[in-house]
Amino acid sequence: MFQKILVALDYSETSQSVLEKAIELAKTNKATLMLLHAISPLDEGIPTPLYPMPDSLYPMQHEALIRSSAQLFAQAEQAGLDMLRAKDTAAIAAGVPCEFTQHVGDPGDIICTIAKTWKADLIVMGRRGRSGLTEFFLGSVSNYVMHHAPCSVLIVQEALVAATA
Repeated sequence: MFQKILVALDYSETSQSVLEKAIELAKTNKATLMLLHAISPLDEGIPTPLYPMPDSLYPMQHEALIRSSAQLFAQAEQAGLDMLRAKDTAAIAAGVPCEFTQHVGDPGDIICTIAKTWKADLIVMGRRGRSGLTEFFLGSVSNYVMHHAPCSVLIVQEALVAATA
Protein backbone atom coordinates (compact mmCIF):
# COMPACT_ATOMS: atom_id res chain seq x y z
CA MET A 1 0.00 0.00 0.00
CA PHE A 2 2.60 2.59 1.07
CA GLN A 3 6.04 2.39 -0.53
CA LYS A 4 7.55 5.76 0.37
CA ILE A 5 6.83 7.30 3.77
CA LEU A 6 7.97 10.83 4.57
CA VAL A 7 8.53 11.35 8.31
CA ALA A 8 8.53 14.96 9.52
CA LEU A 9 10.55 15.24 12.74
CA ASP A 10 11.37 17.95 15.24
CA TYR A 11 12.56 18.11 18.86
CA SER A 12 9.15 17.58 20.48
CA GLU A 13 8.26 14.64 22.71
CA THR A 14 5.94 13.42 19.95
CA SER A 15 8.85 12.97 17.54
CA GLN A 16 9.87 9.59 18.97
CA SER A 17 6.30 8.27 18.67
CA VAL A 18 6.11 9.61 15.12
CA LEU A 19 9.27 7.68 14.23
CA GLU A 20 8.02 4.48 15.92
CA LYS A 21 4.70 4.66 14.04
CA ALA A 22 6.54 5.28 10.75
CA ILE A 23 8.87 2.32 11.34
CA GLU A 24 5.88 0.09 12.13
CA LEU A 25 4.12 1.17 8.92
CA ALA A 26 7.30 0.77 6.87
CA LYS A 27 7.84 -2.78 8.14
CA THR A 28 4.22 -3.73 7.44
CA ASN A 29 4.32 -2.28 3.92
CA LYS A 30 7.98 -2.99 3.10
CA ALA A 31 8.36 0.74 2.54
CA THR A 32 11.27 3.18 2.56
CA LEU A 33 11.44 6.09 4.99
CA MET A 34 12.62 9.62 4.31
CA LEU A 35 13.27 11.48 7.56
CA LEU A 36 12.84 15.24 7.25
CA HIS A 37 13.75 18.07 9.59
CA ALA A 38 12.84 21.65 8.73
CA ILE A 39 14.76 24.48 10.33
CA SER A 40 12.25 27.26 10.72
CA PRO A 41 13.14 30.90 11.30
CA LEU A 42 10.47 30.81 14.05
CA ASP A 43 12.19 28.01 15.99
CA GLU A 44 13.68 28.86 19.35
CA GLY A 45 17.41 29.54 19.10
CA ILE A 46 17.34 30.33 15.39
CA PRO A 47 18.57 33.85 14.67
CA THR A 48 16.08 36.12 12.97
CA PRO A 49 16.99 37.17 9.43
CA LEU A 50 19.33 40.11 9.30
CA TYR A 51 17.87 43.06 7.51
CA PRO A 52 20.24 45.19 5.45
CA MET A 53 21.95 47.69 7.69
CA PRO A 54 24.19 50.44 6.42
CA ASP A 55 27.78 49.30 6.99
CA SER A 56 28.74 52.88 7.77
CA LEU A 57 26.64 52.77 10.98
CA TYR A 58 28.38 50.81 13.71
CA PRO A 59 30.38 48.54 11.38
CA MET A 60 31.93 46.53 14.23
CA GLN A 61 28.55 45.71 15.82
CA HIS A 62 27.12 44.80 12.41
CA GLU A 63 29.95 42.35 11.75
CA ALA A 64 29.67 40.84 15.25
CA LEU A 65 25.92 40.37 14.79
CA ILE A 66 26.43 38.60 11.48
CA ARG A 67 29.12 36.30 12.92
CA SER A 68 27.00 35.53 15.98
CA SER A 69 23.93 34.74 13.86
CA ALA A 70 25.95 32.54 11.53
CA GLN A 71 27.36 30.62 14.49
CA LEU A 72 23.88 30.11 16.03
CA PHE A 73 22.51 28.92 12.70
CA ALA A 74 25.42 26.50 12.20
CA GLN A 75 24.78 25.05 15.65
CA ALA A 76 21.08 24.59 14.89
CA GLU A 77 21.91 22.99 11.57
CA GLN A 78 24.37 20.56 13.20
CA ALA A 79 21.90 19.68 15.98
CA GLY A 80 19.26 18.88 13.37
CA LEU A 81 21.63 16.66 11.41
CA ASP A 82 22.71 14.87 14.60
CA MET A 83 19.06 14.20 15.48
CA LEU A 84 18.35 12.90 11.98
CA ARG A 85 21.42 10.62 12.00
CA ALA A 86 20.35 9.10 15.32
CA LYS A 87 16.82 8.44 14.09
CA ASP A 88 18.13 7.13 10.75
CA THR A 89 20.34 4.68 12.65
CA ALA A 90 17.34 3.53 14.71
CA ALA A 91 15.23 2.93 11.59
CA ILE A 92 18.01 1.01 9.83
CA ALA A 93 18.60 -1.07 12.99
CA ALA A 94 14.88 -1.94 12.87
CA GLY A 95 15.40 -3.24 9.32
CA VAL A 96 13.79 -0.36 7.46
CA PRO A 97 15.49 1.32 4.47
CA CYS A 98 15.92 4.95 5.38
CA GLU A 99 17.44 8.23 4.26
CA PHE A 100 17.23 11.75 5.65
CA THR A 101 17.29 15.39 4.65
CA GLN A 102 17.17 18.79 6.30
CA HIS A 103 15.92 22.07 4.83
CA VAL A 104 15.55 25.67 5.96
CA GLY A 105 12.25 27.52 5.66
CA ASP A 106 8.57 27.21 6.40
CA PRO A 107 8.05 23.64 7.72
CA GLY A 108 4.60 23.11 6.15
CA ASP A 109 5.77 24.19 2.73
CA ILE A 110 8.97 22.13 2.99
CA ILE A 111 7.07 18.98 4.02
CA CYS A 112 4.63 19.30 1.12
CA THR A 113 7.37 20.11 -1.40
CA ILE A 114 9.56 17.17 -0.36
CA ALA A 115 6.52 14.85 -0.36
CA LYS A 116 5.76 15.90 -3.92
CA THR A 117 9.32 15.74 -5.30
CA TRP A 118 10.15 12.46 -3.50
CA LYS A 119 6.75 11.06 -4.55
CA ALA A 120 5.78 10.05 -1.01
CA ASP A 121 2.68 7.88 -0.52
CA LEU A 122 2.25 8.95 3.10
CA ILE A 123 3.43 11.71 5.43
CA VAL A 124 3.74 10.86 9.13
CA MET A 125 4.07 13.82 11.45
CA GLY A 126 3.27 15.05 14.93
CA ARG A 127 0.84 17.65 16.16
CA ARG A 128 1.60 19.95 19.05
CA GLY A 129 -2.00 20.83 19.74
CA ARG A 130 -1.74 24.59 19.32
CA SER A 131 -5.02 26.41 19.38
CA GLY A 132 -6.47 29.87 19.77
CA LEU A 133 -4.07 32.78 19.57
CA THR A 134 -0.98 30.56 19.51
CA GLU A 135 -2.21 28.82 16.37
CA PHE A 136 -3.32 32.13 14.88
CA PHE A 137 0.12 33.75 15.29
CA LEU A 138 2.39 30.73 14.84
CA GLY A 139 0.16 28.68 12.55
CA SER A 140 -0.34 24.97 12.55
CA VAL A 141 2.11 22.98 10.46
CA SER A 142 -0.04 19.84 10.63
CA ASN A 143 -3.13 21.77 9.51
CA TYR A 144 -1.23 23.28 6.60
CA VAL A 145 0.13 19.87 5.54
CA MET A 146 -3.29 18.19 5.78
CA HIS A 147 -4.70 20.77 3.37
CA HIS A 148 -1.76 20.99 0.93
CA ALA A 149 -0.08 17.56 0.89
CA PRO A 150 0.01 15.61 -2.37
CA CYS A 151 -0.60 12.33 -0.47
CA SER A 152 -2.20 10.87 2.66
CA VAL A 153 -1.18 12.31 6.04
CA LEU A 154 -1.04 10.52 9.39
CA ILE A 155 -1.00 12.86 12.40
CA VAL A 156 0.33 11.63 15.75
CA GLN A 157 -1.07 13.87 18.49
CA GLU A 158 1.19 14.99 21.34
CA ALA A 159 -1.64 14.84 23.91
CA LEU A 160 -2.22 11.17 23.14
CA VAL A 161 1.48 10.42 23.46
CA ALA A 162 1.68 12.12 26.88
CA ALA A 163 -1.43 10.27 28.12
CA THR A 164 0.03 6.85 27.31
CA ALA A 165 3.41 7.52 28.93
